[in-house]
Amino acid sequence: MSKKIISTDNAPAAIGPYSQAVVQGDMLFVSGQLPLDPVTKKMADDAAGQAKQSMKNIETIVTEAGFTMSQVVRCGIFVTDLADFVAINEVYATFFQGEYPARATVQVAALPLDARVEIDAVAIR
Repeated sequence: MSKKIISTDNAPAAIGPYSQAVVQGDMLFVSGQLPLDPVTKKMADDAAGQAKQSMKNIETIVTEAGFTMSQVVRCGIFVTDLADFVAINEVYATFFQGEYPARATVQVAALPLDARVEIDAVAIR
């Protein structure tokens, strides 16, 4: 099986040497999505707004790859302050119906572009 690179202008371009996502067989691997608006290239100031944009970016990439959010089986959330955990959870939950993916949330010292949130995802058909 050959891998397929996923790229869309409806989500922020990669800021380094990586792809927005890669499909390998029945699996989709979405790179960490910073909370950049793909049009304005700006970020919300608050963690909830940033989580919402990161999840919108993931949803756009998942759709571009021909998958659905119900096929997302795992997410990783990286935050610069775990005090934002509740606000991020409230936003994150709105992107899934019923069963939620497996997930890890970790606090990190810093994220690219001084973001407060970055989220990645894996989906399976």
